[in-house]
Amino acid sequence: MEPSAAKQMLLDRVEADREMLVAFLRGFLRARSPNPPGDTREATRYITDYLDGKRITYDVVGPDPEKPNIVSSFKSQVEGKRLILNGHIDVFPVGTGEGWSQDPWGGELVDGKVYGRGACDMKAGTTASIYTYIVLHELRDQLKGSVTLTAVSDEETGGRLGAGWLIENVPETLGDCCINGEPSSPYTIRFGEKGILWLKIMVKSPGGHGAYPHLSVNPIKVASKVITELETLNDIPVPYPDNLRKVIDEGREAAEKALGEGGAEVMSRLSVNIGTIEGGLKVNVIPRECSFEVDLRLPPGLSKEDVMPSVEKIVSKYPGASVEVMRYDGPLWSLPDSEMASIMRGNSRLLGIDPVPIVSLGGSDLKFWSSKGIPSYYYGPMNHGMGTIDEYVEVEEFIHIVKVHLLSAYEYLTN
Repeated sequence: MEPSAAKQMLLDRVEADREMLVAFLRGFLRARSPNPPGDTREATRYITDYLDGKRITYDVVGPDPEKPNIVSSFKSQVEGKRLILNGHIDVFPVGTGEGWSQDPWGGELVDGKVYGRGACDMKAGTTASIYTYIVLHELRDQLKGSVTLTAVSDEETGGRLGAGWLIENVPETLGDCCINGEPSSPYTIRFGEKGILWLKIMVKSPGGHGAYPHLSVNPIKVASKVITELETLNDIPVPYPDNLRKVIDEGREAAEKALGEGGAEVMSRLSVNIGTIEGGLKVNVIPRECSFEVDLRLPPGLSKEDVMPSVEKIVSKYPGASVEVMRYDGPLWSLPDSEMASIMRGNSRLLGIDPVPIVSLGGSDLKFWSSKGIPSYYYGPMNHGMGTIDEYVEVEEFIHIVKVHLLSAYEYLTN
């Protein structure tokens, strides 16, 4: 299939701007925004300076001045749908940077790859949203409806101060559809995401001298037994809604490609991760307490109410053990064959890749729009080093994502 004249114009525009796009991304990566601590002011200024240069008006808003959010909107002369373009500014922390082959804050271009913390998660995707917004703003006389750009902070720690705050306080950030460029791989479109259930489990005991184990249980040993038993939560059956089971089954092959070997299985069931564990003062002392934090990811069809009875049953077997819910975001999804999902898939096909709708393993800011009943989707680059060393995005993949976002937003607002 050949692109229409209008789409070919947009594709030519992206190719003409290729060097500029790569340069913008590299500079964006140099603007440090690790979360924690979550201070994104440097990266926010990088974006607003660029918008200033394009004479784009915007507001910088939010409840925390160190974690600002950028909002910009425009309307065409013809009434129509409102499209939200969303991306986050904050990124995972780097720590000491040990193990990186490139400077994690350098934005280095090496062998067709741009390296840096946030390269794939998600400054490449946020760049696609910003660029799409600017081009649409230039073409607004051809569009029907309106567009809002949201470049937000706080995503890596839940998003309550970013996207979550915006949709409750800035009416123009609500609309008819929301898209972003979170890492998904060009081979999949994410129409839903697993829920997040974070738990803290505490084990207490009298404690004592390490040579007197008969006088006190060891809470670290107890915690290890609880951790082992929590793995059985993987076996909880998932009553998928009927309209999702077929799509998820059809997406298994693409999920393996996008998520890595075993990803399709993890996508389909509850997963358990022990993220932190603390306990003990000295090698010859029985600790008085041990605590650990658990990250459970719940596929569509499971809720906290379905899972917590099993958790509590395990914990109750051990005297001195207790559980606390730290965070819960239920699984959410949009229709996998909606207008925007079909448009995005069609435009990627036009460029030679047929992305399959699947459910995301991780969470994103799209949960805030999905929770309002707003169809929400993300389509971004492959996960290369997300959260670990040598994070990068391939330039060709990045350009492909930019093209799909621009073509899809334009089509959505001209239909």
